[in-house]
Amino acid sequence: MSVIRIGTRGSKLALAQTNRVAALLDEQGVRTEIEIISTRGDRVTDRALHEAGGYGLFVRELDNAILDGRIDAAVHSMKDIPAERPAGLVLSAVLRRDPPFDFLAVEKPMEEVSTIGTSSLRRRAQLLRYYHQYPEMHVANLRGNIDTRLAKLEAGEYDAIVLAEAALIRLGLHVHGFRLSADSFVPAPNQGTIAVVSRDTAELRAAFAPLNDSQTAFDTAAERAVMEEIGGGCFTPQGVYCQGGKILAEILSLDGTKSCRVEGMISSIEEAHAIGRELKERAADLIAAARRVVEGE
Repeated sequence: MSVIRIGTRGSKLALAQTNRVAALLDEQGVRTEIEIISTRGDRVTDRALHEAGGYGLFVRELDNAILDGRIDAAVHSMKDIPAERPAGLVLSAVLRRDPPFDFLAVEKPMEEVSTIGTSSLRRRAQLLRYYHQYPEMHVANLRGNIDTRLAKLEAGEYDAIVLAEAALIRLGLHVHGFRLSADSFVPAPNQGTIAVVSRDTAELRAAFAPLNDSQTAFDTAAERAVMEEIGGGCFTPQGVYCQGGKILAEILSLDGTKSCRVEGMISSIEEAHAIGRELKERAADLIAAARRVVEGE
């Protein structure tokens, strides 16, 4: 294959991630062309993600472009990739993970914060749980790319906003605030990870293989195993984080007042599936309650 056509969303973050992949391929002597593809997730910004259809909105059109032959591969934030994948596609590379933590961008003392912006049900529930000592604080919906969200923070529409630390690093942004600990704010499954999805051919697999980081691939596969067992997608506030075989997973109520957590050491993906099944059983009431509220039942 003389040139690999790589598809991406048009945001600065998506382009930064795709350019990283292209640069790594160039080091291997592989030529690339980048094609920007607009997704429904980029166009629908007036609703929370779970109301608009979930993170899959950012992936489906790129999947279709690969299957239609318009591009050969696509670069994604791995946390956006749904568990169920179309036939004919393969996860061909998982890059070494950037810091997976959440970051609270804030200029003022926390006792002066009344409105924190996020579009994530997980982050909302974790914020409500952790900052319950601030009764005047509430969490408001916030969509848009990084620049848009930071502009809204600067304009005073929010007192603080939650971002992925990895996104700030990839864009070279220095923002006032602090990292949220993974113990209190368990990250979303696969957060901080760039992944490449390609057409399932031996040639493309071979081209992307040198980019794959085996430890990150294992850790993120373990997180996805837990996520797959839990189900619920973006309808259930859940965090799953694995590092070097140590795994931490939790499910929260939408208001953050209740949670269920499982943690341990694993050495196989099947053990991660077992962690997911245990958590799903123990948190069955929380999962059912969240689904009823979010789906309006």
